Amino acid sequence: MIKGINDFKHVFFIGVAGVGMSAIAQYLAGTGKNVGGSDRYFKEGEYNETKEKLEAEGIQCFLQDGTGITDQTELVVVSTAIEDTVFEVQKAKQLGIAIMKRSELLAMIAKSKKTIAVGGTSGKSTTSAMLFEILEYAGMQPSIISGAGLTRIIKENKIGNAKVGAGEWLVIEADESDGSIVQYEPEIGLLLNIDKDHQEIDELMTIFGRFKSNSKKFIVNQYNVLAKQLSQNIKNDFSTDGNSEAGYIAKDFKQEGFCISFIIHNTSFIINSIGKHTMENALAAIAVASQIGVSMETCAVALKEYEGIYRRNQVLGKKNGVWVIDDYAHNPVKCASVIAACQPLAHKVVAWFQPHGYGPTKFLRHDFAKEIAAVLRPQDEIWMSEIFYAGGTAVKDISAADLINDIKALGKNAYFIEDRNNFTEEVKAHLSADSVLLLMGARDPGLEAFSKSVFETL
Repeated sequence: MIKGINDFKHVFFIGVAGVGMSAIAQYLAGTGKNVGGSDRYFKEGEYNETKEKLEAEGIQCFLQDGTGITDQTELVVVSTAIEDTVFEVQKAKQLGIAIMKRSELLAMIAKSKKTIAVGGTSGKSTTSAMLFEILEYAGMQPSIISGAGLTRIIKENKIGNAKVGAGEWLVIEADESDGSIVQYEPEIGLLLNIDKDHQEIDELMTIFGRFKSNSKKFIVNQYNVLAKQLSQNIKNDFSTDGNSEAGYIAKDFKQEGFCISFIIHNTSFIINSIGKHTMENALAAIAVASQIGVSMETCAVALKEYEGIYRRNQVLGKKNGVWVIDDYAHNPVKCASVIAACQPLAHKVVAWFQPHGYGPTKFLRHDFAKEIAAVLRPQDEIWMSEIFYAGGTAVKDISAADLINDIKALGKNAYFIEDRNNFTEEVKAHLSADSVLLLMGARDPGLEAFSKSVFETL
């Protein structure tokens, strides 16, 4: 029976190209495990960049036909998206191979290190990356398992969402979407925020409450109303609203172009990014780093060199006077925050969004309309293409057009363009030399290529 990461050597990931799965696969390969994996996006004779980068890390990649699972395989790892009916799952069961959820394996890895688990409904990837950069700069040689690639690591021709360091600290994202966050027992638990996303608020409060109970030390964002409810008896929390009760406070926020600045404990910080939400994420990372002995000055120098992460406020360039920015935003609060962050850059923001999943979109329909409409200025626009469908048994009982009609009813400029391939030609007439074109969406592996094509043909 597998109870710890020392109990197996040969491990196989079904769906290894997924961002969460690939991170753990790379981490285990970095610790000396024999790692293999398959993915439905791997096709015979067809180039796949993720596959190439995984193989460069020593991970054997296979078509999703069962050939990668052998009698040598000791553990098969699946994500919540992998159903029991998948052929490879059936083969593993027939061979008597242990099968484990991704979240269970991550919890097992977390117990092998001094772990900092970053939780919340928004900002986990950015905060994790910032914290990793700070600890790395401080010479602590940390490890990270992230939900997004760090630009600095990507530049090494890697996926960038995992790294094994020689130090004792491991930074991970604690995911609330499937409730797996309650499995972690971190040295430090960090709660960024609580907003409706995936579950109702009552359920989220219960989940994050257990996360707090499981953490040896807990750090909370007092600026977020719901997170603050879990901050009782917490002395090392943080806030961006001048709350005198918080242990760490950011103030004097300024955004000039693609650069933000602020002050924490009389130390000045400058980050090459946009938005107040970025300051909030940085403050969270700084609060944690300070608790384990990193000085404010070291944090400031590290974050000044921070290069960001994949598809978070990612500037593709400027064309015909229009800045084009690609972002992973996919829930109501995230979308609104990124739109707001782009507004100081130009007179007009034209935002495009592709919702993902019919169930999640229906669940958050009214929140999308409320949050996006509230942030749009009279001259700004929101466009949406049809909901991304990843397959499975989803009931298609809602359309992105429904969200657009809701936003229109609130008096905002909103447009539905069913096929995203028609978007660029349609939107050109709505752009001027003082505009930002913001592209948002998640889960769809084709979004990066789509965003690049929009920029190229603008």
